[in-house]
Amino acid sequence: MNDNLPDSVHWPPVVYDDAVFDAEPELEQGADEAAAHERGWWPSGFAEWFAIGFTFLPALLYVPGSQPYRLIIRVAAYAVSLVAFAMWWFDRGGRKATRHPAERWLGFIAVWLAMGLANPGTPSFVAGVAQVTVNFAIFSPLFWVPGYVTRRHQLLRVLAVILVCNGVNSAVGVLQVYDPDRWMPKQLSANFTGPGGQDALAASTYVGPNGRPIVRPPGLFDTPGAVCSAGTLAAMLGLIFFVEPLSWWRRLLSLGLAVLGMAAIYLSHVRSSFVVTLAMMAFYIALVTAQRQRKRAAGFVTLAVGTVAVALSVATVLGGQSVQERFMTLLADDPRTTYYESRGIQVEHAFSTLVEKYPFGAGLARWGMVSIYFGNDDSGAIDQDILFAEVQPSAWILDGGWPLLLMYSLALLVTVAFDLRLVQSLVDPVDRLLAAIVVATNFGTLAFVFTFVPFGTAAGMQFWFLEGALHGAMSGRPRR
Repeated sequence: MNDNLPDSVHWPPVVYDDAVFDAEPELEQGADEAAAHERGWWPSGFAEWFAIGFTFLPALLYVPGSQPYRLIIRVAAYAVSLVAFAMWWFDRGGRKATRHPAERWLGFIAVWLAMGLANPGTPSFVAGVAQVTVNFAIFSPLFWVPGYVTRRHQLLRVLAVILVCNGVNSAVGVLQVYDPDRWMPKQLSANFTGPGGQDALAASTYVGPNGRPIVRPPGLFDTPGAVCSAGTLAAMLGLIFFVEPLSWWRRLLSLGLAVLGMAAIYLSHVRSSFVVTLAMMAFYIALVTAQRQRKRAAGFVTLAVGTVAVALSVATVLGGQSVQERFMTLLADDPRTTYYESRGIQVEHAFSTLVEKYPFGAGLARWGMVSIYFGNDDSGAIDQDILFAEVQPSAWILDGGWPLLLMYSLALLVTVAFDLRLVQSLVDPVDRLLAAIVVATNFGTLAFVFTFVPFGTAAGMQFWFLEGALHGAMSGRPRR
């Protein structure tokens, strides 16, 4: 790679020089960039508002009295993705510059899931359709987002939106520990407040300063500990934005959101989020180091170490010594033993038991929220045989057996290969930097495959959303 790569780039509201887009008239392109300059940081465009929806729509559950409408609110984020796909398909004729290599595998996945409607284990036709629809809504952004994000300044604005939204979410999570009477949701999910929820709530509570019980902060949601996901994104993107040549107040804001993100992770007591956040940072450092941007890498490392330490101090003051004790177990015990006892045993169960018991799937809507809301048979009786999947391989096997496990794994593998080639092949150093940011951010979602079910939730939708935005923004950029 070029040894003379710059250690700083121009970020909004400074306008990029996108003259290399040969397919766009120079006058039209200049007008577009001038408009982007006038807008500054205020969200505009469908993709940016969709990114806001990742935080705003679930945050409706934070509003008092919203629990009776929980199903509608949970469905809304997925419904918007389906509407966006329909808009792209019918309004824009399904047009975009190029195809992503994972699209073929995702198409096979959609067909295989639809065939699961005939699986005798599917409790009802409605439940099966709901499961297929949710899965399609999760990966459909890879198809439609490139039609709305076509330039790199749009990609950067999407990243800024994600940082601010998740930073605000993290800030609320920290405040929920500092002043729970004012900031904690008035009503948590029925899984923690309804019949039998006392044990779950007790498991999500730890002892704070002076013996005060602290519920793991949900942030802008209604499930204890849920703020950890927002904290991961805020910490990662906040540090990245801080090392760039922004105005001083934007850099301080970014750093503040990064500290709040890390503090939210500590206060949520979710060790896997902490480990994944560090892995994302390390991967980003490796990517920029490979581009020989040593000053940027060194600055990021210094800030990352400082942020991890400062955030731990803040979290300890608010959450007490139990915060330190919780995360010190990562060093006190063998990490392999810790992982195996928490999630590794479930991964082993997926490959040793589930894939043999359900080689072509247990049926649709047999696990997760879809099974709870729609898992009834055609007579209306609730299906008591609800299965559980706490890691992604188990979820894939239950939904579609080893074929779905294989196809989704291949879709992710070709995506990783495509992204790594993209980072290496882009000519412009700014393009390579932006690609590295998205790839490192999405790396966290991939890591969660073995600790969570990201591709059965909005986390997976955000993965494909960012992948689609990267693909669309870089489809016309010069490459080696």
